[in-house]
Amino acid sequence: MGIEGLAEGLPGGLPEGLPHVLPTSRTEEGAAGLAALRAEPERAVVALDFDGTLAPIVADPDAARAHPAILPALQRLAPRLGAVVVVTGRPAGLAAEYGGFVGAPGLEHLTILGHYGAERWDATTGEVHAPEAHPGVTALRAELPRALERAGAAPGTWIEDKGRALAVHTRRAEDPDGALAALDAPLRALAARHGLAVEPGRMVLELRPPGVDKGAALTAFLEERKAGAVLYVGDDLGDVAAYDAVEDLRALGRPGVLGYSAPTTGEPPLAALAERADLVVAGPPGVAALLAVLSDALASRP
Repeated sequence: MGIEGLAEGLPGGLPEGLPHVLPTSRTEEGAAGLAALRAEPERAVVALDFDGTLAPIVADPDAARAHPAILPALQRLAPRLGAVVVVTGRPAGLAAEYGGFVGAPGLEHLTILGHYGAERWDATTGEVHAPEAHPGVTALRAELPRALERAGAAPGTWIEDKGRALAVHTRRAEDPDGALAALDAPLRALAARHGLAVEPGRMVLELRPPGVDKGAALTAFLEERKAGAVLYVGDDLGDVAAYDAVEDLRALGRPGVLGYSAPTTGEPPLAALAERADLVVAGPPGVAALLAVLSDALASRP
């Protein structure tokens, strides 16, 4: 079965007849990473983005919830690994809530790094730890609505307040890509005045503190855990930094696997990830199936 086939038949649960072997990587580096993960799962880390990877992309981010097959798949897989970590731009506690992870048994090895690593939620305590917010975000919060008006933001453009970052979405606009392109320059200038960086995504521009990205968060977590093999799965431009981090670690001899959660809504694949990925799955249902297959493979190892 090809890796794309792992997503079939997943309206709310895992399909019957899944293979009990690891999927085939498209690259030698990915194959070596999967072999190392299976050989030493107690040192391995599975790292996952949230939106578009664990949860389907929806028009209203507050309505996003993990695919119903994700939680049972993680409950089966997490106890067999050194750690599972969700690396997301969302607040850590919110990702835990929307994932259905709060109080769920079997997730003692789960950590959520929210706001690209600025916040941390651990399943063992259920607590969120975070430093003070960047002052630029506080100042920008008051200014951004008027700035969008001055920039002529298209109808349907709206602001998501993430607490430690602000995101401007154009998904609801008549021409989402055109609306986003028109805002790129003015928002970058505005962010620079407040000492912030701009991270583009699918029909969104996120303004957040500089030097904060998924690559740095993932690298620090792996060093903290003294991890062996790592599998990272993401779907959007914010995940490119994590891909870079895994490839940097592979260059140093640490086994790693790059997974891509491809869109299932008719949108074209994101070349920045699809062309580099060792494994490709069809959205959150495919990610759930991949996690289940990994769990079964580890359960059946000698």
